[in-house]
Amino acid sequence: MPISTQAITLTFPNPLNVSIQVGDTVYYTNNGTDTVEIGVVTVIGAVAPNGSQVITAQIPVNVTPPVNTSFIFFTKDAQGNTSNLKGYYAEAQFRNDSTIEAELFSVGSEIFESSK
Repeated sequence: MPISTQAITLTFPNPLNVSIQVGDTVYYTNNGTDTVEIGVVTVIGAVAPNGSQVITAQIPVNVTPPVNTSFIFFTKDAQGNTSNLKGYYAEAQFRNDSTIEAELFSVGSEIFESSK
């Protein structure tokens, strides 16, 4: 039997983490040790005029919602965020200010997966 859920809207006075996206799972803790799953993010938005940021998630009706002092955090869906970079962008520009000819032999980069 499916678990009954309801929408919950969480309002934040500060900007949200840039990597949060619809489909991420939101959690909260009140004491730093007990973690409670709120649910999957369904909407991300901003509320004017004060600039507060909001997310909406689906919380099971039998789960106690967070309070104003709860620490809210999220995790990424590992299946959708493992194969390659998604939503990240980098740009590099190489400039030779020398008056003599120069050759670029190699360029490399290092990335690491931080969404697990």
